[in-house]
Amino acid sequence: MMELLVEGGTVLTMGQEGTIRDGALAIEDGRIVAVGRAREIKPKFRRYERLDARGCIIMPGLVNAHQHISMGLLRGYADDYPLKEWLEQHIWPLEAKMEPYHMYVGSLLTCAESLLSGVTTVNTMYHYAHPELNEAKAIADIGMRGVVGHVCFSWRKEEDRRALDDLVRRWHGAADGRVRVSVDPHAPYTVDPDYMVELRRLTNEYNERYGHKGTITFHVHVAETPDEPDKIREAFGVSADEGVVAYLDQLGVLGPDVVAAHCVALTGKDIAIMAERGVKAVHNPVSNMKLASGVSPVVKLLRAGVLVALGTDGPCSNNTADMFETMKFASLLQKVVLNDPTALPARTVLEMATIGGALALSWPEIGTIEPEKKADIIVIDVRKPHLTPLYSEESHLVYAVRSSDVRTVLVDGEIVVENRELKTMDLADIMEKATKAKEDLLSRLEEGKT
Repeated sequence: MMELLVEGGTVLTMGQEGTIRDGALAIEDGRIVAVGRAREIKPKFRRYERLDARGCIIMPGLVNAHQHISMGLLRGYADDYPLKEWLEQHIWPLEAKMEPYHMYVGSLLTCAESLLSGVTTVNTMYHYAHPELNEAKAIADIGMRGVVGHVCFSWRKEEDRRALDDLVRRWHGAADGRVRVSVDPHAPYTVDPDYMVELRRLTNEYNERYGHKGTITFHVHVAETPDEPDKIREAFGVSADEGVVAYLDQLGVLGPDVVAAHCVALTGKDIAIMAERGVKAVHNPVSNMKLASGVSPVVKLLRAGVLVALGTDGPCSNNTADMFETMKFASLLQKVVLNDPTALPARTVLEMATIGGALALSWPEIGTIEPEKKADIIVIDVRKPHLTPLYSEESHLVYAVRSSDVRTVLVDGEIVVENRELKTMDLADIMEKATKAKEDLLSRLEEGKT
Protein backbone atom coordinates (compact mmCIF):
# COMPACT_ATOMS: atom_id res chain seq x y z
CA MET A 1 0.00 0.00 0.00
CA MET A 2 1.15 3.51 -0.82
CA GLU A 3 2.26 5.97 1.86
CA LEU A 4 1.40 9.38 0.47
CA LEU A 5 1.39 13.00 1.61
CA VAL A 6 -0.99 15.26 -0.33
CA GLU A 7 0.18 18.79 0.34
CA GLY A 8 -0.18 22.44 -0.53
CA GLY A 9 -3.79 22.81 -1.59
CA THR A 10 -6.99 23.84 0.15
CA VAL A 11 -8.48 20.82 1.89
CA LEU A 12 -12.29 20.81 1.92
CA THR A 13 -12.79 18.07 4.51
CA MET A 14 -16.64 18.03 4.49
CA GLY A 15 -16.15 17.07 8.14
CA GLN A 16 -15.61 18.77 11.48
CA GLU A 17 -12.30 20.31 10.40
CA GLY A 18 -14.05 22.37 7.74
CA THR A 19 -11.84 24.04 5.13
CA ILE A 20 -8.06 24.04 5.65
CA ARG A 21 -6.09 26.39 3.39
CA ASP A 22 -2.47 25.41 2.70
CA GLY A 23 -3.45 22.04 4.06
CA ALA A 24 -2.13 18.52 3.84
CA LEU A 25 -3.24 14.99 4.51
CA ALA A 26 -1.31 11.78 5.04
CA ILE A 27 -2.43 8.42 3.68
CA GLU A 28 -1.28 5.00 4.81
CA ASP A 29 -2.66 1.54 3.98
CA GLY A 30 -5.57 3.05 2.08
CA ARG A 31 -6.73 5.26 4.94
CA ILE A 32 -6.27 8.86 5.99
CA VAL A 33 -4.04 9.00 9.05
CA ALA A 34 -3.70 12.76 9.50
CA VAL A 35 -5.13 16.00 8.12
CA GLY A 36 -4.34 19.62 8.99
CA ARG A 37 -2.15 22.59 8.14
CA ALA A 38 0.74 21.64 5.87
CA ARG A 39 3.31 23.15 8.22
CA GLU A 40 2.05 20.86 10.99
CA ILE A 41 1.57 17.68 8.97
CA LYS A 42 4.63 17.65 6.70
CA PRO A 43 7.32 17.28 9.41
CA LYS A 44 5.58 14.17 10.77
CA PHE A 45 5.56 12.34 7.43
CA ARG A 46 8.86 13.27 5.78
CA ARG A 47 9.48 9.82 4.31
CA TYR A 48 6.12 9.67 2.54
CA GLU A 49 5.82 10.09 -1.22
CA ARG A 50 4.62 13.62 -2.04
CA LEU A 51 1.69 14.74 -4.18
CA ASP A 52 1.92 18.46 -4.88
CA ALA A 53 -1.58 19.98 -4.77
CA ARG A 54 -0.65 23.67 -4.77
CA GLY A 55 -3.27 25.73 -6.60
CA CYS A 56 -5.81 22.95 -6.12
CA ILE A 57 -8.81 21.99 -4.01
CA ILE A 58 -8.50 18.63 -2.23
CA MET A 59 -11.85 17.08 -1.33
CA PRO A 60 -13.57 13.72 -0.80
CA GLY A 61 -14.40 11.77 -3.92
CA LEU A 62 -17.94 12.29 -5.19
CA VAL A 63 -20.58 9.61 -4.56
CA ASN A 64 -23.01 8.95 -7.41
CA ALA A 65 -25.88 7.40 -5.48
CA HIS A 66 -28.04 6.27 -8.42
CA GLN A 67 -26.66 4.99 -11.72
CA HIS A 68 -27.04 2.25 -14.32
CA ILE A 69 -23.43 1.99 -15.44
CA SER A 70 -23.93 -0.74 -18.06
CA MET A 71 -26.04 1.72 -20.01
CA GLY A 72 -22.92 3.64 -21.00
CA LEU A 73 -23.21 1.61 -24.18
CA LEU A 74 -26.66 3.09 -24.88
CA ARG A 75 -25.82 6.78 -24.43
CA GLY A 76 -27.71 8.85 -27.02
CA TYR A 77 -29.55 5.87 -28.49
CA ALA A 78 -33.05 7.18 -27.73
CA ASP A 79 -33.58 10.78 -26.65
CA ASP A 80 -36.51 13.18 -26.36
CA TYR A 81 -39.21 10.62 -25.52
CA PRO A 82 -41.58 10.36 -22.52
CA LEU A 83 -40.41 7.88 -19.87
CA LYS A 84 -42.90 5.10 -20.68
CA GLU A 85 -42.29 5.28 -24.43
CA TRP A 86 -38.53 5.68 -23.89
CA LEU A 87 -38.38 2.51 -21.79
CA GLU A 88 -40.89 0.23 -23.49
CA GLN A 89 -40.41 1.10 -27.16
CA HIS A 90 -36.72 1.93 -27.30
CA ILE A 91 -34.53 1.01 -24.32
CA TRP A 92 -35.97 -2.33 -23.24
CA PRO A 93 -35.99 -3.81 -26.79
CA LEU A 94 -32.32 -2.90 -27.25
CA GLU A 95 -31.40 -4.09 -23.76
CA ALA A 96 -32.99 -7.45 -24.59
CA LYS A 97 -30.19 -7.93 -27.13
CA MET A 98 -27.42 -7.19 -24.64
CA GLU A 99 -25.07 -10.01 -23.70
CA PRO A 100 -22.89 -10.04 -20.56
CA TYR A 101 -19.91 -8.78 -22.56
CA HIS A 102 -21.88 -5.69 -23.65
CA MET A 103 -22.78 -4.99 -20.03
CA TYR A 104 -19.18 -5.33 -18.90
CA VAL A 105 -17.82 -3.01 -21.61
CA GLY A 106 -20.57 -0.46 -21.06
CA SER A 107 -19.77 -0.52 -17.35
CA LEU A 108 -16.06 -0.02 -17.94
CA LEU A 109 -16.84 2.98 -20.13
CA THR A 110 -19.03 4.62 -17.48
CA CYS A 111 -16.53 3.83 -14.72
CA ALA A 112 -13.72 5.44 -16.72
CA GLU A 113 -15.83 8.54 -17.33
CA SER A 114 -16.80 8.62 -13.66
CA LEU A 115 -13.26 8.39 -12.31
CA LEU A 116 -12.01 11.06 -14.69
CA SER A 117 -14.90 13.24 -13.45
CA GLY A 118 -14.04 12.83 -9.77
CA VAL A 119 -16.61 10.16 -8.90
CA THR A 120 -14.98 7.54 -6.69
CA THR A 121 -18.11 5.60 -5.62
CA VAL A 122 -21.13 4.58 -7.64
CA ASN A 123 -24.42 2.91 -6.73
CA THR A 124 -25.59 0.99 -9.79
CA MET A 125 -28.71 -1.01 -10.62
CA TYR A 126 -28.74 -3.35 -13.60
CA HIS A 127 -29.04 -6.97 -14.74
CA TYR A 128 -26.58 -9.43 -13.19
CA ALA A 129 -26.37 -12.05 -15.92
CA HIS A 130 -22.85 -13.52 -15.63
CA PRO A 131 -20.46 -14.21 -12.71
CA GLU A 132 -17.54 -12.38 -14.37
CA LEU A 133 -18.84 -10.16 -17.18
CA ASN A 134 -20.85 -7.72 -15.08
CA GLU A 135 -20.85 -4.33 -13.37
CA ALA A 136 -19.12 -5.57 -10.23
CA LYS A 137 -16.24 -6.95 -12.28
CA ALA A 138 -15.87 -3.64 -14.14
CA ILE A 139 -15.78 -1.66 -10.88
CA ALA A 140 -13.23 -4.05 -9.40
CA ASP A 141 -11.03 -4.08 -12.52
CA ILE A 142 -10.84 -0.31 -12.95
CA GLY A 143 -10.13 0.41 -9.29
CA MET A 144 -13.37 2.16 -8.37
CA ARG A 145 -15.66 1.73 -5.35
CA GLY A 146 -19.26 0.73 -5.84
CA VAL A 147 -22.51 -0.86 -4.75
CA VAL A 148 -23.87 -3.26 -7.36
CA GLY A 149 -27.44 -4.52 -7.51
CA HIS A 150 -29.41 -6.95 -9.64
CA VAL A 151 -32.66 -5.35 -10.78
CA CYS A 152 -35.71 -7.51 -9.97
CA PHE A 153 -39.05 -7.77 -11.81
CA SER A 154 -42.17 -9.82 -11.10
CA TRP A 155 -41.96 -11.53 -14.47
CA ARG A 156 -38.65 -13.29 -13.74
CA LYS A 157 -38.66 -14.21 -10.05
CA GLU A 158 -36.74 -17.48 -10.28
CA GLU A 159 -34.06 -15.89 -12.44
CA ASP A 160 -33.81 -13.00 -9.97
CA ARG A 161 -33.40 -15.31 -6.98
CA ARG A 162 -30.55 -17.19 -8.62
CA ALA A 163 -28.86 -13.98 -9.74
CA LEU A 164 -29.14 -12.32 -6.33
CA ASP A 165 -27.72 -15.33 -4.52
CA ASP A 166 -24.74 -15.57 -6.88
CA LEU A 167 -24.13 -11.80 -6.81
CA VAL A 168 -24.07 -11.66 -3.02
CA ARG A 169 -21.91 -14.74 -2.57
CA ARG A 170 -19.33 -13.77 -5.20
CA TRP A 171 -19.15 -10.01 -4.95
CA HIS A 172 -20.20 -8.60 -1.58
CA GLY A 173 -16.96 -7.40 0.02
CA ALA A 174 -14.87 -8.24 -3.07
CA ALA A 175 -11.91 -6.25 -4.41
CA ASP A 176 -10.50 -5.57 -0.93
CA GLY A 177 -13.91 -4.37 0.19
CA ARG A 178 -14.39 -1.87 -2.64
CA VAL A 179 -17.42 -3.73 -4.02
CA ARG A 180 -20.63 -4.18 -2.11
CA VAL A 181 -24.03 -5.51 -3.15
CA SER A 182 -27.64 -4.36 -2.95
CA VAL A 183 -31.05 -5.94 -3.56
CA ASP A 184 -32.87 -3.91 -6.22
CA PRO A 185 -36.62 -4.16 -6.83
CA HIS A 186 -37.05 -2.16 -10.04
CA ALA A 187 -40.09 -0.13 -8.96
CA PRO A 188 -43.41 -0.52 -7.13
CA TYR A 189 -45.24 -0.80 -10.46
CA THR A 190 -43.03 -3.63 -11.83
CA VAL A 191 -42.65 -5.62 -8.60
CA ASP A 192 -45.86 -7.02 -7.10
CA PRO A 193 -46.61 -6.56 -3.39
CA ASP A 194 -45.76 -10.13 -2.35
CA TYR A 195 -42.50 -10.09 -4.29
CA MET A 196 -41.54 -6.71 -2.81
CA VAL A 197 -42.01 -8.21 0.68
CA GLU A 198 -39.99 -11.28 -0.33
CA LEU A 199 -37.11 -9.10 -1.56
CA ARG A 200 -37.19 -7.21 1.74
CA ARG A 201 -36.95 -10.53 3.60
CA LEU A 202 -34.06 -11.64 1.37
CA THR A 203 -32.23 -8.39 2.10
CA ASN A 204 -32.58 -9.01 5.84
CA GLU A 205 -31.36 -12.58 5.48
CA TYR A 206 -28.37 -11.55 3.37
CA ASN A 207 -27.42 -8.94 5.96
CA GLU A 208 -27.55 -11.54 8.71
CA ARG A 209 -25.17 -13.77 6.75
CA TYR A 210 -22.92 -11.25 4.99
CA GLY A 211 -23.49 -7.93 6.77
CA HIS A 212 -20.10 -8.12 8.51
CA LYS A 213 -18.65 -7.13 5.13
CA GLY A 214 -20.85 -4.02 4.95
CA THR A 215 -24.56 -3.29 4.70
CA ILE A 216 -26.50 -4.83 1.82
CA THR A 217 -28.88 -2.04 0.86
CA PHE A 218 -32.38 -2.07 -0.71
CA HIS A 219 -32.24 0.13 -3.83
CA VAL A 220 -35.50 0.96 -5.65
CA HIS A 221 -37.00 3.56 -8.00
CA VAL A 222 -39.71 5.41 -6.06
CA ALA A 223 -42.33 7.95 -7.21
CA GLU A 224 -40.43 8.83 -10.37
CA THR A 225 -43.51 10.20 -12.16
CA PRO A 226 -46.88 11.55 -10.97
CA ASP A 227 -48.81 8.66 -12.55
CA GLU A 228 -47.01 5.95 -10.55
CA PRO A 229 -50.03 5.22 -8.26
CA ASP A 230 -52.13 4.64 -11.39
CA LYS A 231 -49.53 2.24 -12.77
CA ILE A 232 -49.45 0.31 -9.48
CA ARG A 233 -53.25 0.01 -9.49
CA GLU A 234 -53.33 -1.10 -13.12
CA ALA A 235 -50.57 -3.66 -12.62
CA PHE A 236 -51.59 -5.22 -9.31
CA GLY A 237 -55.06 -3.97 -8.40
CA VAL A 238 -53.90 -2.27 -5.20
CA SER A 239 -54.18 1.34 -4.09
CA ALA A 240 -51.28 3.74 -3.65
CA ASP A 241 -53.47 6.84 -3.53
CA GLU A 242 -51.92 8.12 -0.29
CA GLY A 243 -48.52 8.04 -1.94
CA VAL A 244 -46.05 5.49 -3.26
CA VAL A 245 -43.93 5.64 -0.11
CA ALA A 246 -47.04 5.20 2.02
CA TYR A 247 -47.90 2.14 -0.07
CA LEU A 248 -44.42 0.67 0.49
CA ASP A 249 -44.72 1.40 4.21
CA GLN A 250 -47.96 -0.60 4.33
CA LEU A 251 -45.95 -3.53 2.94
CA GLY A 252 -43.43 -3.15 5.76
CA VAL A 253 -40.40 -2.88 3.48
CA LEU A 254 -39.01 0.51 4.52
CA GLY A 255 -36.03 1.19 6.76
CA PRO A 256 -32.70 3.02 7.03
CA ASP A 257 -31.10 0.74 4.43
CA VAL A 258 -33.59 1.77 1.71
CA VAL A 259 -32.14 3.90 -1.10
CA ALA A 260 -35.10 5.49 -2.89
CA ALA A 261 -34.16 6.89 -6.28
CA HIS A 262 -35.92 9.92 -7.81
CA CYS A 263 -38.64 10.70 -5.20
CA VAL A 264 -40.30 13.20 -7.53
CA ALA A 265 -44.04 12.77 -6.91
CA LEU A 266 -44.22 12.59 -3.12
CA THR A 267 -47.18 13.35 -0.88
CA GLY A 268 -46.84 15.03 2.49
CA LYS A 269 -47.49 11.65 4.08
CA ASP A 270 -44.71 10.12 1.98
CA ILE A 271 -42.19 12.67 3.23
CA ALA A 272 -43.20 12.16 6.86
CA ILE A 273 -42.86 8.39 6.51
CA MET A 274 -39.43 8.70 4.88
CA ALA A 275 -38.24 10.80 7.80
CA GLU A 276 -39.71 8.39 10.35
CA ARG A 277 -38.30 5.25 8.72
CA GLY A 278 -34.89 6.73 7.86
CA VAL A 279 -35.35 6.13 4.12
CA LYS A 280 -32.61 7.78 2.02
CA ALA A 281 -33.66 9.79 -1.07
CA VAL A 282 -31.53 10.18 -4.19
CA HIS A 283 -32.19 13.28 -6.30
CA ASN A 284 -31.52 12.95 -10.05
CA PRO A 285 -32.21 16.45 -11.39
CA VAL A 286 -30.71 16.14 -14.88
CA SER A 287 -32.43 12.87 -15.72
CA ASN A 288 -35.74 14.06 -14.26
CA MET A 289 -35.59 17.24 -16.34
CA LYS A 290 -34.62 15.39 -19.52
CA LEU A 291 -37.52 12.95 -19.19
CA ALA A 292 -39.86 15.70 -17.91
CA SER A 293 -40.61 13.53 -14.88
CA GLY A 294 -41.02 16.48 -12.53
CA VAL A 295 -39.05 18.10 -9.73
CA SER A 296 -38.28 16.35 -6.46
CA PRO A 297 -39.28 18.40 -3.36
CA VAL A 298 -35.70 18.33 -2.10
CA VAL A 299 -36.01 21.32 0.22
CA LYS A 300 -39.12 19.82 1.88
CA LEU A 301 -37.31 16.50 2.30
CA LEU A 302 -34.31 18.15 3.92
CA ARG A 303 -36.48 20.26 6.23
CA ALA A 304 -38.30 17.10 7.30
CA GLY A 305 -34.99 15.49 8.23
CA VAL A 306 -34.70 13.12 5.26
CA LEU A 307 -31.16 12.47 4.07
CA VAL A 308 -30.89 13.35 0.37
CA ALA A 309 -28.04 12.20 -1.87
CA LEU A 310 -27.36 12.94 -5.53
CA GLY A 311 -27.20 10.76 -8.62
CA THR A 312 -26.85 11.19 -12.35
CA ASP A 313 -29.08 8.25 -13.28
CA GLY A 314 -27.97 6.18 -16.26
CA PRO A 315 -25.88 7.44 -19.18
CA CYS A 316 -28.81 7.27 -21.60
CA SER A 317 -31.21 9.32 -19.51
CA ASN A 318 -28.76 12.06 -18.50
CA ASN A 319 -26.48 11.63 -20.75
CA THR A 320 -23.29 11.87 -18.70
CA ALA A 321 -21.83 10.67 -15.41
CA ASP A 322 -20.88 14.24 -14.51
CA MET A 323 -21.66 14.92 -10.85
CA PHE A 324 -20.42 18.51 -11.04
CA GLU A 325 -23.11 19.22 -13.62
CA THR A 326 -25.60 17.39 -11.40
CA MET A 327 -24.66 19.50 -8.37
CA LYS A 328 -25.17 22.72 -10.28
CA PHE A 329 -28.52 21.68 -11.71
CA ALA A 330 -29.69 20.39 -8.32
CA SER A 331 -29.18 23.82 -6.79
CA LEU A 332 -30.49 25.89 -9.70
CA LEU A 333 -33.60 23.75 -10.20
CA GLN A 334 -34.76 24.22 -6.61
CA LYS A 335 -34.08 27.97 -6.78
CA VAL A 336 -36.18 28.51 -9.90
CA VAL A 337 -39.03 26.21 -8.89
CA LEU A 338 -39.32 27.75 -5.42
CA ASN A 339 -38.56 31.26 -6.69
CA ASP A 340 -35.98 31.46 -3.91
CA PRO A 341 -32.28 32.09 -4.62
CA THR A 342 -31.41 30.89 -1.11
CA ALA A 343 -32.85 27.42 -1.71
CA LEU A 344 -30.31 24.59 -1.69
CA PRO A 345 -27.05 26.53 -1.18
CA ALA A 346 -23.70 25.27 -2.39
CA ARG A 347 -22.64 23.78 0.95
CA THR A 348 -25.79 21.66 1.15
CA VAL A 349 -25.33 20.38 -2.38
CA LEU A 350 -21.71 19.43 -1.67
CA GLU A 351 -22.86 17.47 1.36
CA MET A 352 -25.42 15.64 -0.77
CA ALA A 353 -22.69 14.64 -3.25
CA THR A 354 -20.16 13.47 -0.64
CA ILE A 355 -21.09 12.53 2.91
CA GLY A 356 -24.78 12.39 2.00
CA GLY A 357 -24.08 9.81 -0.68
CA ALA A 358 -21.84 7.85 1.65
CA LEU A 359 -24.50 7.67 4.36
CA ALA A 360 -27.22 6.86 1.81
CA LEU A 361 -25.21 3.80 0.81
CA SER A 362 -24.58 2.89 4.47
CA TRP A 363 -20.86 3.41 3.86
CA PRO A 364 -19.77 5.91 6.55
CA GLU A 365 -16.07 5.09 6.03
CA ILE A 366 -16.09 7.41 3.01
CA GLY A 367 -17.49 10.88 2.22
CA THR A 368 -15.23 13.10 4.35
CA ILE A 369 -11.50 13.73 4.80
CA GLU A 370 -10.89 12.69 8.39
CA PRO A 371 -8.47 10.32 10.15
CA GLU A 372 -9.43 6.63 9.81
CA LYS A 373 -11.66 7.31 6.79
CA LYS A 374 -10.96 5.57 3.49
CA ALA A 375 -8.63 7.63 1.30
CA ASP A 376 -11.03 8.37 -1.57
CA ILE A 377 -9.72 11.78 -2.58
CA ILE A 378 -9.94 14.05 -5.61
CA VAL A 379 -7.69 16.99 -6.48
CA ILE A 380 -9.22 19.79 -8.57
CA ASP A 381 -7.04 22.30 -10.38
CA VAL A 382 -8.50 25.78 -9.91
CA ARG A 383 -5.76 27.58 -11.83
CA LYS A 384 -8.14 28.16 -14.73
CA PRO A 385 -9.71 31.30 -16.23
CA HIS A 386 -13.23 30.14 -15.34
CA LEU A 387 -12.12 29.59 -11.72
CA THR A 388 -10.27 32.88 -11.26
CA PRO A 389 -10.50 34.76 -8.97
CA LEU A 390 -11.52 32.46 -6.12
CA TYR A 391 -13.58 33.83 -3.24
CA SER A 392 -15.30 30.65 -2.06
CA GLU A 393 -14.24 27.07 -2.75
CA GLU A 394 -17.74 25.80 -2.04
CA SER A 395 -19.31 28.23 -4.52
CA HIS A 396 -16.81 27.35 -7.24
CA LEU A 397 -17.27 23.60 -6.79
CA VAL A 398 -21.02 23.79 -7.34
CA TYR A 399 -21.41 26.68 -9.79
CA ALA A 400 -18.15 26.95 -11.76
CA VAL A 401 -15.99 23.80 -11.62
CA ARG A 402 -16.25 21.39 -14.53
CA SER A 403 -15.52 17.69 -14.37
CA SER A 404 -12.53 18.29 -16.64
CA ASP A 405 -10.93 20.31 -13.83
CA VAL A 406 -10.37 17.12 -11.83
CA ARG A 407 -6.64 16.42 -12.00
CA THR A 408 -5.94 13.51 -9.66
CA VAL A 409 -8.13 10.81 -8.13
CA LEU A 410 -7.36 8.32 -5.37
CA VAL A 411 -9.48 5.35 -4.35
CA ASP A 412 -8.49 3.39 -1.26
CA GLY A 413 -5.28 5.40 -1.21
CA GLU A 414 -4.26 4.31 -4.71
CA ILE A 415 -3.83 6.83 -7.54
CA VAL A 416 -6.29 5.83 -10.27
CA VAL A 417 -6.23 9.12 -12.21
CA GLU A 418 -3.06 11.22 -12.44
CA ASN A 419 -2.83 14.47 -14.37
CA ARG A 420 -6.17 13.57 -16.03
CA GLU A 421 -4.86 10.21 -17.22
CA LEU A 422 -6.56 6.97 -16.21
CA LYS A 423 -3.83 4.82 -14.67
CA THR A 424 -5.60 1.51 -14.07
CA MET A 425 -6.68 0.59 -17.60
CA ASP A 426 -6.09 1.65 -21.21
CA LEU A 427 -8.77 4.29 -21.90
CA ALA A 428 -8.36 4.14 -25.69
CA ASP A 429 -8.87 0.38 -25.57
CA ILE A 430 -12.05 0.76 -23.50
CA MET A 431 -13.49 3.26 -25.97
CA GLU A 432 -12.58 1.08 -28.97
CA LYS A 433 -14.26 -1.93 -27.37
CA ALA A 434 -17.32 0.17 -26.59
CA THR A 435 -17.62 1.33 -30.20
CA LYS A 436 -17.38 -2.24 -31.50
CA ALA A 437 -19.86 -3.45 -28.88
CA LYS A 438 -22.32 -0.75 -29.96
CA GLU A 439 -22.12 -1.90 -33.60
CA ASP A 440 -22.61 -5.51 -32.53
CA LEU A 441 -25.62 -4.55 -30.43
CA LEU A 442 -27.28 -2.65 -33.27
CA SER A 443 -26.72 -5.54 -35.67
CA ARG A 444 -28.38 -7.91 -33.19
CA LEU A 445 -31.36 -5.56 -33.00
CA GLU A 446 -31.69 -5.46 -36.79
CA GLU A 447 -31.44 -9.25 -37.03
CA GLY A 448 -34.29 -9.52 -34.52
CA LYS A 449 -36.53 -7.37 -36.73
CA THR A 450 -36.09 -9.57 -39.81
